[in-house]
Amino acid sequence: MTSSGRVTLKPGDTIGILGGGQLGRMLALAAARLGLKAQVFSPDPDSPAFDVVQNATCAEYADVEALELFASDVAVITYEFENIPSSTAMILSARRPVLPDPKVLETVQDRFAEKNFVSKLGIATARYADVSSAQELKTAIGQIGLPAVLKTRRFGYDGKGQVVVREGDDPETVWADLETRSAILEAFVPFEREISVVAARSASGEVVCYDVTENEHRDHILKYSYAPARISDELAAQARVIAEKIATALNYVGVLAVELFVVPGKDGPSLLVNEIAPRVHNSGHWTLDGASVSQFEQHIRAIAGWPLAHPVRHGDVTMTNLIGDDILDYGKWLGVPGATVHLYGKGAPRPGRKMGHVTEVKAPQKQK
Repeated sequence: MTSSGRVTLKPGDTIGILGGGQLGRMLALAAARLGLKAQVFSPDPDSPAFDVVQNATCAEYADVEALELFASDVAVITYEFENIPSSTAMILSARRPVLPDPKVLETVQDRFAEKNFVSKLGIATARYADVSSAQELKTAIGQIGLPAVLKTRRFGYDGKGQVVVREGDDPETVWADLETRSAILEAFVPFEREISVVAARSASGEVVCYDVTENEHRDHILKYSYAPARISDELAAQARVIAEKIATALNYVGVLAVELFVVPGKDGPSLLVNEIAPRVHNSGHWTLDGASVSQFEQHIRAIAGWPLAHPVRHGDVTMTNLIGDDILDYGKWLGVPGATVHLYGKGAPRPGRKMGHVTEVKAPQKQK
């Protein structure tokens, strides 16, 4: 810690990472490249991030003794996913700096609170309503209209915890099937395309955005990302401004992603914010091979108190997620010119499980 209270690490210091999935794995690898060590805390003994660090803690997030020992071994703590229990973050933040600040989680762990936060910034979102019963769902449908998307307020990702509500659906049945006490109903958005902005913010307030990425999903799971997105420069600039505004309002330190819809209109396309991800993000994986500095290194720089990089994209980049049995065909990618294969070291493939990804970089064509 510096006299100003900001974290400033030096090579050889240790970063604690909550979560042992592929994002934690890639964060640890990025830290090692900068001469920093990483220690991973995860309740899953098969965590792929364990394979790339010397020290790891396998314990439940409610294990106070394990958390205290973990905190004593590291200089700063970060997290690879946003569903860390608030009590865990509170225990750790009393002992070591936790970045991004755990207060961010209070906003983004709850979809209704997140939508309110974005709306108060004057940023457009889909119309939405809070729902806590079948009767409130009926009322919300009357306000929002159909089709609409009913989502749990907490703990949903990759399409989990949500359902599309259409004309003729019985609200009582829909509510019972979602099995939740609190949800949010969002208007269905007839979007032209989905995009995201991966942005980094330093403790000093500097914000650096990567090129806007265009995303394609299969069964609610990201399948392809393209950088740059096929949108106008003006719209891309608007997306970056939105990401910077959100990061600044959150007093964020680290990398975050803002997912947006491009919506057609008579006066041209406009943007609606869909979600905020307070972490490195799947749609930013292209930066590992397609940019001079990856989103993972950028996050490590930010939480270490080091200067942010200003990344240069190497060309047109396509990122392909290897989901489930896709991993069995990894060999076909190994000989593709311009392709780099990343395998996460997970166990047996399961439907919907992200097992790896491939980035393909097409170098810019030289001017004749």
